[in-house]
Amino acid sequence: MSSIIQLLPDHVANQIAAGEVVQRPASVVKELLENAVDAKATDIKLIVKDAGRSLIQVIDNGLGMNVIDARMCFERHATSKIRHAEDLFSLYTKGFRGEALASIAAIAHVELKTKQEQDELGTHIIIEGSKFISQDPSVLPKGTSFAVKNLFFNIPARRNFLKSETVEHRHIVDEFQRVALAHPNIHFTFIHNGGELFNLPSSNLRQRIVGMFSGKTNEKLVPISEETEIVKVQGFVSKPEFSKKNRSEQFFFVNNRYIKSGYLHHAVMAAYEGLLKDGMQPGYFIYLDVPPNTIDINIHPTKTEIKFDDEHSLYAILRSTVKHSLGQFNVAPVLDFERDPNLDTPYHYQEKDASVPLIQVDSNFNPFAQDKPTKTYSGSSFRDRKTETANWESLYVGLKNDTQEIEHITFEQDAVTSSLFNDNEIEESKNRTYQIHKKYIVSSIKSGMMVIDQQRAHQRILYEQYLKNITVQQASSQHLLFPLELYFSVNEIELINELKMSLEHTGFVFDSIENDKLTISGIPVSVSESEVAIVLEELMNDLHSGIPESSFSLNDSIAKSMARSLAVRTGTYLTEKEQENIVNGLFACKEPDVSPFNKPTFITISVDDLDKKFAI
Repeated sequence: MSSIIQLLPDHVANQIAAGEVVQRPASVVKELLENAVDAKATDIKLIVKDAGRSLIQVIDNGLGMNVIDARMCFERHATSKIRHAEDLFSLYTKGFRGEALASIAAIAHVELKTKQEQDELGTHIIIEGSKFISQDPSVLPKGTSFAVKNLFFNIPARRNFLKSETVEHRHIVDEFQRVALAHPNIHFTFIHNGGELFNLPSSNLRQRIVGMFSGKTNEKLVPISEETEIVKVQGFVSKPEFSKKNRSEQFFFVNNRYIKSGYLHHAVMAAYEGLLKDGMQPGYFIYLDVPPNTIDINIHPTKTEIKFDDEHSLYAILRSTVKHSLGQFNVAPVLDFERDPNLDTPYHYQEKDASVPLIQVDSNFNPFAQDKPTKTYSGSSFRDRKTETANWESLYVGLKNDTQEIEHITFEQDAVTSSLFNDNEIEESKNRTYQIHKKYIVSSIKSGMMVIDQQRAHQRILYEQYLKNITVQQASSQHLLFPLELYFSVNEIELINELKMSLEHTGFVFDSIENDKLTISGIPVSVSESEVAIVLEELMNDLHSGIPESSFSLNDSIAKSMARSLAVRTGTYLTEKEQENIVNGLFACKEPDVSPFNKPTFITISVDDLDKKFAI
């Protein structure tokens, strides 16, 4: 019998590895940016076209490579980061496996230009699907330029699995933010489709955070700092009043490497206990420095999961550090019952200088004077008062004093025949609705009774209303007396720009959309001014997970998100009129049976079902 186990060819092995390393264009961006950081670059430029489908290029001014290294870097398990297995526990670099460039070259057209400072000429290499096309010497500046074109050109199935351009672009921005926040000392530039999205000069950590998100972020941040034998903690957390419903501003870094950790996130949430509303998430940018031998990074291909030696101590230190900072900066309430609040300096007086008290002297005062002034009343004043009284009484002189006897007054009267039940009341009671547990609306029907879920029913009503406004006719909007200014990150502003047309059809009126500021002069009739920020945040949060490519589906997603945000909540008391409006509005819909999220809006219970319940 012939042997059946064979070694896989290199190009097949590279494509298998690419399935783990390169999941989407954002994976390529992460690997190339981390390589540029490891090359000790001080200026890194990221250029992206069509959300990475056409081009991903990273240009840096790092160390560069010589001719041999430029060719070797595309071989599997070829790396400059480690030499022995023990080096895995003393890592100070981002990459160490040596699989990324080989995997990228297996599924794309790759062009590498690199040159070391001491060399006169650099190296220019072109590879297509693991095949070397050319290698030539070239005149180049110091550093490396890595261009990845036509990603997944030889694996069409993987290319078809990519989401829309908006979603893939957001994933690229996320990876860019993680690397840029980890290294504020490096100048980063991000260009997408010819337009500059980010230009982040070398700065300190606070300036990098503000430059990455918006100028309004500065007032949200509370610094944290703690140094122990186990870990050194530093960074910033946000004030509770600036919390959001999504986790877009939550970052953990361990030894300048972005990680995800539900355990450490729980420690931060425990520090905010009692300060946040239900469902709200605080923002935080926390940097942990630990000895490399106390962590294991080699767990997952993306290297975002880390194992710690002493997780329990880390949890306690992080929780106490965040809680201490929130209390130190008067964010958390002080529980000191012996403190007299009247002795506290008012907040607006803390920056004022003390003023010299003024001395006023009464020069006419004589404590030894014998004569004391006495109050005297002149006779004229009494006469004046008497005259005033007479004048007051004269107002009523000459008024008629006509009276009529009550017996002579006649009134029209109708004969009233009272009955126990009024016909109108009987008619109204047939359509009367009742609310149960502030959650369900019960209404009687011919065959029995109907129980309606008020939240799902209202979602269906609003969904069809917004979808009609977006696709068929423009909704009416209420203009604000004073324009509303909202601050968002650059990434969120770009998404709002894409949704602007659809949002205007729902009733929003935008005065201006700047880099980090949104000015709104009109809002939909069904939205209050205080709900605008919440509606937009929830909309962007819902669209972050995935936007279908067709414009109708995009409008559908907007209508669903706004309906979910503005629908009446479970636990809200409704008047009889409001209950009626929901019942009538629901059955005026095209599909009243289900909510926009395919959940039933009502159930019916027949009289026969009720009879069976009472049957003995």
